[in-house]
Amino acid sequence: MLVDIGANLTHPAFEADLDAVLERAAAAGVQRMIVTGTSVSESAHARSIAAAHPGRLHSTAGIHPHHAGDYDAASIPALRAMASLPEVVAIGECGLDFNRNYSPHPAQEDCFIAQLELAIELGKPVFLHARDAHPRMAELLHARRDRLPRCVAHCFTGERDEMRAYLDLGLYIGITGWICDERRGRHLIELVREIPGDRLMIETDAPYLTPRDMRPQPRGRRNEPAFLTHVAHAVARARGERFDALAQASTRTASAFFGLPG
Repeated sequence: MLVDIGANLTHPAFEADLDAVLERAAAAGVQRMIVTGTSVSESAHARSIAAAHPGRLHSTAGIHPHHAGDYDAASIPALRAMASLPEVVAIGECGLDFNRNYSPHPAQEDCFIAQLELAIELGKPVFLHARDAHPRMAELLHARRDRLPRCVAHCFTGERDEMRAYLDLGLYIGITGWICDERRGRHLIELVREIPGDRLMIETDAPYLTPRDMRPQPRGRRNEPAFLTHVAHAVARARGERFDALAQASTRTASAFFGLPG
């Protein structure tokens, strides 16, 4: 059984057939999913979806850097209240995105630091987003290194120096179908071998990042949690491991990281 640590099931792409998506995931062996929260309102939506599927779905509560411009005095109290609910297992998706720059850098940093401090206060794991933001991301994490709870670099697509910095900080690494992209993800085939087995997790980031080498491609190129098995096979091949060994290890790591019930 696999755990998809990052699925954007609040996305409108899943509005019409979410039950069928979950059924296909279960049939493929993806038994548990973490529904990603990306704003206060989307975190509430993610929590409601998780609450409707107890034991199978869990959620995060956070503000993505794209939405950092909406961060205000009411944001952290709202996230704190959500984080007290049993379905919510992590703070995030939070971090820095200096690629799209949908929010100014100072606003991104203020929003990110506030969420790190909330996670420290609550002892909740952190679901991190970083794109073209190294080394600043590592600097902000390092400044809180002695107080940080468990953190995962979600959807890691960076280079070796960034990965080593995160591993040195004790972070976990989340790998998506980016590793299946022959144009942009080939470097991950080598890098994924260097991730300790007890700090490696896998995810789809559905509906985004559909593995490019899937045949046939799904309609509309919509990614979904059932395709996590494709990602797991790719990661296992890259690491020279059996699929079942990779599946068991990643599931064990994800369950411990998020404190999922046995």
